Amino acid sequence: MATERVLPDPGAGLDPATMPAHWLLAQMGKTVMRPGGGDVSDVMLRGLGIGPEDDVVDLAPGLGTTVRRVEALRPRSFHGLDRTEVEAERSRRQVSAVPYTCVVAHPSDTGLPTGSASVLYGEACLSLETNSSKAAILTEAARLLRPGGRLGLHELLLTPDDLPAERKREVGIQISQAVRVGARPLTRAEWTDLLAEHGFQVTVFAPSPMLLLSPATVVRDEGVAGTARLVGNILRRPVVTRRVAHLWRVMHRLRHNLGATAIIAVRD
Repeated sequence: MATERVLPDPGAGLDPATMPAHWLLAQMGKTVMRPGGGDVSDVMLRGLGIGPEDDVVDLAPGLGTTVRRVEALRPRSFHGLDRTEVEAERSRRQVSAVPYTCVVAHPSDTGLPTGSASVLYGEACLSLETNSSKAAILTEAARLLRPGGRLGLHELLLTPDDLPAERKREVGIQISQAVRVGARPLTRAEWTDLLAEHGFQVTVFAPSPMLLLSPATVVRDEGVAGTARLVGNILRRPVVTRRVAHLWRVMHRLRHNLGATAIIAVRD
């Protein structure tokens, strides 16, 4: 009997002091890597109302936590878009009960047929892209979705709506430096306008605090045993302890201007 290939950890071989924060946390054992935690993902999934007649596309399956939730809803088909073959293989291992394929491609150029999806969603996908890349991804999303199709997002949110431009820039720089990935969050009005420009009408906008490292959210997402394992792994490595502590401090400092949101929008 063939032995299942052991996949490398996310960020394998990279310096923990400088690797992207989501890979570092994944190495330590965190399984839910979303700005608002699993509860905001639940809001997004409830808003999408996925059922057995739906053809679903996931823009960034990541570690596969949301993939398993979607599988439980038994859609007619499910396609994931991953950027490397290792990520694609990790995603494939999360599902078994629905027809599933994984395209190794950027979400702005999927190769999937026009009008092939009734539901498309992405979590922490657009927030980490430039404005031009956000536009390209939404153009592709509009191409894939049939008229009336539903788009779900779980993204970073700048608050309040009238946040001065200079403060927006400061928040973006600080969070990008902390997570070691270029983050470009938007305000509610900016998200709504961007989606409207690409043919989407927002029907649900559910803001939340930034809860990625909130102790209560971590316990809820990972369970008591999973949280204990995560904390133990972090504390055993001083460089990781310092990095996670810095990330928590930055998120706490930005808490009045940086949160999360679930968004549901319908294609015209």
